[in-house]
Amino acid sequence: MTAITEEQIRRRRFNLADYHRMGEAGILGDDDRVELIDGEIIEMTPIGSQHGGRVKRLVYLLTQAVAQHAIVAAQDPVILDDCSEPKPDLALLRPRVDFYTASHPRPADVLLLIEVADTSFQKDRQIKVPLYARHGIPETWIIDTEHQRVLRFAEPKDGAYQTEEEVDLSQPAPLPGLPGRTVDLAGLF
Repeated sequence: MTAITEEQIRRRRFNLADYHRMGEAGILGDDDRVELIDGEIIEMTPIGSQHGGRVKRLVYLLTQAVAQHAIVAAQDPVILDDCSEPKPDLALLRPRVDFYTASHPRPADVLLLIEVADTSFQKDRQIKVPLYARHGIPETWIIDTEHQRVLRFAEPKDGAYQTEEEVDLSQPAPLPGLPGRTVDLAGLF
């Protein structure tokens, strides 16, 4: 028996228009936890109570930290290009009068994307972080619940983040694009 190579597998890639038509037609329902990544529809992990609780805590902390200087979005789509519309757990967005009702945010609107990783650490680290870097997202954090740490990725250049570091949870973390604004993550875990 001969092994099938990657070249022999034909994949059907989707763009944003295809993806949105599937939603409108009911092929992808409101209960389907999926996102479009590089033309593929990827199933997202279910949200457990630990994950949901950390997202809610982060929404609370970030909203207090940014006041009217930014918009905090939870589990909403961000359009990166015609083939990628991920749904990060949190996005810190530039203020916009319409609060993004006219269109989903795009890379130029994003200050920070955050992924909370209970069971999705490898996917977030290997797929989403590079995706965000390729699209020039200024900063991405992974909340690694297993190891009770926050990883910070910053300074995208040539499709990769130049800085990768663990956030010191004993100090308030500076928020990108918001000079003088910080968030205290000490009680996150």
